[in-house]
Amino acid sequence: MDEDKALPSSIEFEVEQAVATLRLNRPDVRNAIDDDMRAGLIGLIDRVARDESIRALVITGNGKGFCSGGDIKSMKQRLQVPPGDIAFNGWRRQQRTHHLVSALHDLPKPTIAAVNGAATGLGCDLALACDFVIASEASTMAMTYVLRGLIPDGGGMYFLPRRVGLARAKELIFTGRTVKPQEALALGMIDRIATADRLVREAQDWAAEMAQGAPAAVALAKSVLNQSFELTAEQVFGMGSQAQAICYSTRDHLESVQAFLAKSAGKEKR
Repeated sequence: MDEDKALPSSIEFEVEQAVATLRLNRPDVRNAIDDDMRAGLIGLIDRVARDESIRALVITGNGKGFCSGGDIKSMKQRLQVPPGDIAFNGWRRQQRTHHLVSALHDLPKPTIAAVNGAATGLGCDLALACDFVIASEASTMAMTYVLRGLIPDGGGMYFLPRRVGLARAKELIFTGRTVKPQEALALGMIDRIATADRLVREAQDWAAEMAQGAPAAVALAKSVLNQSFELTAEQVFGMGSQAQAICYSTRDHLESVQAFLAKSAGKEKR
């Protein structure tokens, strides 16, 4: 497909039945994200959003790491520009990063990060931007930004407190320490642990379970849930009412009701 040809070599992509699997493919640098990869990821996530045959997305990494964050070469280039351009260039880079994270977070389909190795900095943010995180026994997670004199800029300050609570998020961000799978599971940073050889398969199987849900219902529920911490109960109820009204008109709802009524009618005749 033409869309496949547009993918950079730093990304691998496949679809099995209704589940898409995206593999970060820069194993020599632990899948650090450079400009080409970031642009490719944004385009691919948009493609997944538009493709009605894809019902769920799994993201993992090739090699020993999930994602080591931003590419060090990009950081070096940032420091080499004239002082008067550093801030604005950094702002523009931030906009592209936020575009990527927002596209993943807002994707109207279930997303699972299959963390196969170290997920540090932006890599940790990328995993937390997914709806669910399953990690291998060999994985680690760390908000290493502070060790580079930076703050989490890939959504970590939004996603992490929602998973582990505010005080624990502050501790992990202020120290930049490494979290191993069992602790990550206890804290709520991740949802499941798998053996390395079964990680991606289990993530795909889990995604396939969620792909059974009616696409419109899943998308609408996710859109409300993603905002629920910032809204009042009344606002959530209101948005839920609007979403439900849309669900009433969908083919999935109509067919499920007809199937239920037909089954009930069959039982009554016996």
